Amino acid sequence: MPGYLDSCQSEFWRKVFEQELDYLLESLKGCKDVLSVGCGPAIIERGLAEHGYNVTGLDVSEEALNGAPDSIRTVVGSAEHMDFSDSSFDAAIYVASLQFIDNYERAVRETARVLRPNSRIVIMLLNSKSEHFKRWTQDPDSYMSKIRHTDLSGIVETMAKYFSVKTEYYLGIEGERIFPSQDPTLASLYIIQGTKK
Repeated sequence: MPGYLDSCQSEFWRKVFEQELDYLLESLKGCKDVLSVGCGPAIIERGLAEHGYNVTGLDVSEEALNGAPDSIRTVVGSAEHMDFSDSSFDAAIYVASLQFIDNYERAVRETARVLRPNSRIVIMLLNSKSEHFKRWTQDPDSYMSKIRHTDLSGIVETMAKYFSVKTEYYLGIEGERIFPSQDPTLASLYIIQGTKK
């Protein structure tokens, strides 16, 4: 984990996280209790907490959560079997984590269960059509090479069972350059936003 945390401190990744945080702050307006699934060391979640959100970070890795700030509540556990009561949160986020979970269908169902009526969900998926993704998955040391699910339409279909959804491409990356883009070949993220039915 120290190697991962060190790489997260680079100027490039700081800019990426800043863009992702800005997107979430806009999308989560009016929410208070936020569940972040697969939060790891909770870099973006720290930013949400600094803006007044009550953030709970869930991750299977206790080691990853050890790097999380004290400003967020952390829980070691599985996305497919969440140890939270029904209707515990008014928002949930997955920041590039859903595609690495074994059974994403069960994780989405569990997330819907722990969300209150009319609550929001934001899922940031790695866009497998982008050049950025293709370049990174060729590196066996990259975390992207461990991705399990690249069928974005299948994930959207699963989401639509529980949420009213809208989708968009976001955050162009070309080499070290970061810029606004909704071009599927340039946008590093495919984002699903939903409201619980």
